[in-house]
Amino acid sequence: MVKFEQIKGFVFDLDGVIADTSVYHGKAWHQLADELGVTWTEQLANDLKGVSRMDSLELILKAGGKENDYTLEEKEKYAAEKNTNYLNLLKDMDKSAILPGMADFIASLEEHDYKLSLASASKNSPLVLEQLGLAQYFKNRIDPATLKHGKPDPEIFARGAEVLGLKPEECIGLEDASAGVKSINGAGETSVGIGDPEILHEADINFTDTSQVTLDNIKKAMDKVEMS
Repeated sequence: MVKFEQIKGFVFDLDGVIADTSVYHGKAWHQLADELGVTWTEQLANDLKGVSRMDSLELILKAGGKENDYTLEEKEKYAAEKNTNYLNLLKDMDKSAILPGMADFIASLEEHDYKLSLASASKNSPLVLEQLGLAQYFKNRIDPATLKHGKPDPEIFARGAEVLGLKPEECIGLEDASAGVKSINGAGETSVGIGDPEILHEADINFTDTSQVTLDNIKKAMDKVEMS
């Protein structure tokens, strides 16, 4: 691992790191499941987390025994309807949806002249940042439409460093998912995993929740690794 003093930029995932948008996705899918006559369960809600839009729809249809009831065109229409539901729900999102400590952490990075970029595969991330009041910090973003590979492929985090004009080793990537941590490591950046350390055991540094993520705590963790 590089020394803390070599770090010049931070590359952020969005959902689960800056804010928890999964609750809005869940509500939107719940609305569609009700329309399709599929019983909504906690297990189904969990199965949809981190899954693409079309794959999520397939899981819902399968749960209701309806996987063969619709054409591809009809499925695409329902997937688009879900996204419309999601965007409508996002209109109610505000700064209160920012995860604990992250607003202060992001502000502290700007105060210390670090460069920031967003590495989110969500096409709705610009809207989310606007709703959260954080768009001004993330002028550097990756357009998901230009990506050829999803996580755990390192492409998105490698691009996150590239748009900042930095080398990967000069960046820290922040993630809450195992696939995301693999992506950061594959890009050659220092990985910060936020969540269960057993699940995110491949991260260079681990914090159990966002409130622990501070510049001081990251420096201490990197110094500790360097000394060991």
